[in-house]
Amino acid sequence: MHFLRNMIIAFAVLLAVAPSGHAQAATHAKIQTSMGDIIVELYPEQAPATAANFLDYATSGHYDRTLFHRVVKGYVIQGGGYSRLYTERVMRDPIAYEGDNGLKNTRGTIAMARGDDPDSAQSQWFINLRDNVRFDHRVTDLGPIYGYAVFGRVVDGIDVADAIGEVATGEAGPFDEDVPLEQIFILRVDPVDWPTPE
Repeated sequence: MHFLRNMIIAFAVLLAVAPSGHAQAATHAKIQTSMGDIIVELYPEQAPATAANFLDYATSGHYDRTLFHRVVKGYVIQGGGYSRLYTERVMRDPIAYEGDNGLKNTRGTIAMARGDDPDSAQSQWFINLRDNVRFDHRVTDLGPIYGYAVFGRVVDGIDVADAIGEVATGEAGPFDEDVPLEQIFILRVDPVDWPTPE
């Protein structure tokens, strides 16, 4: 009887301390690229759906061997959707817009790419290489102007992001411009502890 009671107590403790989702399980991720590593701090409190979506794609292997398919010097680097053959990876349903979370598209932040519909973000993301004010959500007399949802920031490896932003670009695959002429890969993305434990 005591053994059973102790087992129940132990199980209850495990449930209490176990993470209930990606937002609690990880607050940092390592983006391994063919030009070096980029560590991003995630903001699950301000952008819970967006951060969880990013981690879900990461841990499923979706980002493995995808391309940075859009690189604009001193502006943005974007990836997370296309294979080396420029075929689009299969994606999940879009997530709800979180661009009105108060976070700004300042240099070094990571944000979700999307289409014209604010609720159309799926797997692609970009890193801002400068302050991109026009990407921020704002409200005018005519109503809201939808931006791009920031869900984290680079805490290590901004030099790698800058270096990617310096490569020669042109036409490739289905794109008329801004594609690195020498392919740059996102090798994988993993949740990590940061700073790295000694």
